[in-house]
Amino acid sequence: MLEKQQQKHRRHRRIRAKVIGTKERPRLSVFRSNQHTYVQLIDDQESKTLVSVNDLKIKGKGSKIEISKQIGKLVAEKALAKKIKEVVFDRGGYKYHGRIKAIAEAARQGGLKF
Repeated sequence: MLEKQQQKHRRHRRIRAKVIGTKERPRLSVFRSNQHTYVQLIDDQESKTLVSVNDLKIKGKGSKIEISKQIGKLVAEKALAKKIKEVVFDRGGYKYHGRIKAIAEAARQGGLKF
């Protein structure tokens, strides 16, 4: 288990070395636990969170992937309301499949450009 965590941590550090969010193009950061999923739009230059969404605010039932799609749409709506059209995707060291992929695709459909 420790090696699996170390691999995720290495992937995350490698990604964060390349991905930097600005006010015009913030970083869309994804964190997923076993039960919940959290998404933030972050301006790294000023160290501020511009938009925050999690599945605790989502009403309704369904699979974790369906809820992740709703999170992606909601973060896109909030970002467009703040006139943010482009983001840099930070998958947080997670592999691009399942919930992470669902969030990214739903955000793209909602109008965000990656």
